[in-house]
Amino acid sequence: MQAKTTPLSIDGHNWKEYTLTNNNGLSVSFLDFGGIITSLITPDKNGKFENIVIGFDDYKDYLNNENYFGALIGRVSGRIANSTFTLNGETFQLPANEGAHHLHGGPVGLHSVIWQVELIETATSSGAVLYHTSLDGEAGYPGTVRYKVSYTLTNEDEFIIDYEAFSNKDTILSLTNHSYFNLSGDLKETVLNHEVKMNASQFVELDEELIPTGRLLPVTDTVFDFTNGRKIADGVHSDDPQNKLAGDGYDHFFLFDHNQTDNVIVTEEKSGRVLRVKTNQPAMVMYTANSVDDSLKLKEGQSAKYLGVCLETQSTPASLKYPNFPSITLRANEKYHHTTTFSFSAQ
Repeated sequence: MQAKTTPLSIDGHNWKEYTLTNNNGLSVSFLDFGGIITSLITPDKNGKFENIVIGFDDYKDYLNNENYFGALIGRVSGRIANSTFTLNGETFQLPANEGAHHLHGGPVGLHSVIWQVELIETATSSGAVLYHTSLDGEAGYPGTVRYKVSYTLTNEDEFIIDYEAFSNKDTILSLTNHSYFNLSGDLKETVLNHEVKMNASQFVELDEELIPTGRLLPVTDTVFDFTNGRKIADGVHSDDPQNKLAGDGYDHFFLFDHNQTDNVIVTEEKSGRVLRVKTNQPAMVMYTANSVDDSLKLKEGQSAKYLGVCLETQSTPASLKYPNFPSITLRANEKYHHTTTFSFSAQ
């Protein structure tokens, strides 16, 4: 097991990149800026090690990371409709950064702060703990929130992200990671032929601005049914109005049934890579990079639509309006705890 630190000078900013490596040669690299995962190196079925996440070639591009490549997301992942919410009878106004709406914590969310990082090595894992504090009133949110996020790479080829947080006031909180996975390796192909299996029998209907309508729809007999496995291409080429309004693909909230060991299994046939996702969160947004254009220079070439798939385990800000949805309210001095394990193999 190994943990390495590399100082970086990025456009006048002093950052650090950390690389965790396990005994099998898998590695994860990330920045203290935004906790951004810049690369994740795993072997294919022939033992060839390649990167399986989207990352910029020039790190200064992370300063304007509109697609949130690899970043930690908060205080609230997803869209808060009209950038406002009510808690305990008080209304809070947040900065809008996607039309009228507040997306992924706003223009200065956790994706754009410097985290304090402590490296931790053991006989069976290589890891890091990231710390940050958001002050009361910051970005319009109530409560001073203390975060502790752990990145752990084990010798069982698991990458575990563990999130903890406490607030001194009642607030709202829903954290996630926004890595774009591409199991073909080094972005050789799009994710259209990736097969996704997901134990979710319901998904949330969206309106034209990608805001939940409050309706939970059954996946049965739709291209949103991943219970027995389905290729991402099915939704991209679908005439379903839900796929169309999302930009010909998926950007939807799936509620887990939580009756299986793995919540999600993603397979890429050519490379043989398999990604398994297990979480204690009630749901996940699957986003298939429908809005990513070809103007960005990535480590392995130019960006493109459908070049990655985000598996954003989380709860939902729709609960602020629809109480039947999984809540994102965090009460004062109660512990927020979210853990997601990404397991890698090849077959």
